[in-house]
This record gives sequence, C-alpha cells and structure tokens, in this order.
Amino acid sequence: MIAIVDYKAGNLTSVQLAFDALGAKSEITSDPRVIEGAERVVFPGVGAAGASMEHVHQMHLFDAITGAIAAGKPFLGICVGMQILFDHSEEDGGVDCMGILPGQVRRFTPSDPLSSKIPHMGWNTVRFARSHPLLDGVEDESEFYFVHSYYVVAGSAEHVVGETHYADATFTSIAARDNLLATQFHLERSGRIGLK
Repeated sequence: MIAIVDYKAGNLTSVQLAFDALGAKSEITSDPRVIEGAERVVFPGVGAAGASMEHVHQMHLFDAITGAIAAGKPFLGICVGMQILFDHSEEDGGVDCMGILPGQVRRFTPSDPLSSKIPHMGWNTVRFARSHPLLDGVEDESEFYFVHSYYVVAGSAEHVVGETHYADATFTSIAARDNLLATQFHLERSGRIGLK
C-alpha cells in the first residue's frame, strides 16, 4: 500500500487519481501508524513552507516520515513536499525544515520580472544530471509541470538528479538519496511522462 501523507498541504486527490490510473492502491492519511505500516510513502504538497512545517509537527508526522525514510521504504516528495525535506527555506521569513537532505530553498529573484514571472508556472525542461531507476524510459530534457516561487539549492551535488533553469536560476528539480526521490515539479500534473 502507498501512503499519501495528508499534512494539510493540498493536491492529495490529484496524486491519488494518478495512482488509480496506474492501478496502484493508495491511501490518503494523516495517521502516523498508517504511514509507518505502508510499503511506500508519498509526501506531496502545495502551499507554503511555514504552514507545512507547522502541520508536520502539530500532526506528529515528523517521526513517521523520517522513520519511513530510515527504514528504506521507497519515498517520493513532490513540490513543497520536496522543499521541506531540505535544511531551511527563505519562505515565510525563514523556516527551519526537516533537514533530511542538505540544502537551502530560495526565492526566485529574476533580473527582469516581466520576462520571468513568479511563480514559475507551466511546463519546463528537466536536464538529468545522472541516472536513476525511476527515470528509466524517460528521456533527458523531458518537460514537466511546475508551480512554485521558491527553488532548491542542494547542498550536495551527489543528491542532484535533475536540474531546471528559470528566472536566472539553475535549480535542483529532482533530488535523490538511496530510497528517497523528490521532484520540484508535479508528476501528477505532468501527463503521460509524469505517470511514467
């Protein structure tokens, strides 16, 4: 069973519908025991880092999430669910995040705000920095769907699997370590390639 973590960060139904389309059983849950008992865990997210971290702590999900990763369960973070896996975010005046991966989350500051609108919204290319099993059959420089105003600067190059350029920044759009993979883009909104 795949646990889709509900920490009030939205977009859960879209993620579950994507799994339904693949014939994979999933459950939306905020119960730490269900997350601990799941075979795989998905950590999605839409919204802001401050509220997301507040909910993770209030709902007693921190230990369940870090425990799933430490136990070697396949773990997928999406969008804000990727960002708060890192050390710190500039969002909401500065937020200490989960610290599972080293790195910072920064706000886009384009030199020309008219040509690079924030949030970064729509389709953009992902250039693969290295191979990963979840990318088997996906072509380098495929396009995925993004919606975000902040981006990850990974603290270790070994965790960077994919990069994207927007608004004068080249940022980590796919990060991975062992059983953990996270994407800045929305797989569940990226059509056939996202489902792949």
